[in-house]
Amino acid sequence: MTQTLAATALLVPDYDEAIAFFTTVLRWTLVEDTPLSADKRWVRVAPAAGGTLLLARAANEAQRAAIGQQSGGRVFMFLHTTAFDADHRHMLAHGVRFLEAPRHEPYGTVAVFLDPWGNRWDLIQPS
Repeated sequence: MTQTLAATALLVPDYDEAIAFFTTVLRWTLVEDTPLSADKRWVRVAPAAGGTLLLARAANEAQRAAIGQQSGGRVFMFLHTTAFDADHRHMLAHGVRFLEAPRHEPYGTVAVFLDPWGNRWDLIQPS
């Protein structure tokens, strides 16, 4: 049996705002944006080297309350890069809030940042 994790859902308040963040700030690709109903879309974004996020617009109060807190305040996503300095500069220039200066760990160079909704991410250039 072969299995693949096809996508990870990320709760967002608005599809278009989320698409703009991922395609402009993180420079990902909009893979799919398919209308499913008057207020629901199937929206997938992906970095160049693989992995997919399904942008899920929160549909009720419980989901809206979870936006930005899907991991209970811990780092939620781990974004690997081969160009840490360039990505870090680009993200800073686009207003991304980093919670720390880049640091060097045995596993690579890393810095924690927040997406526009408060989720914590690691930007990592592996060793």
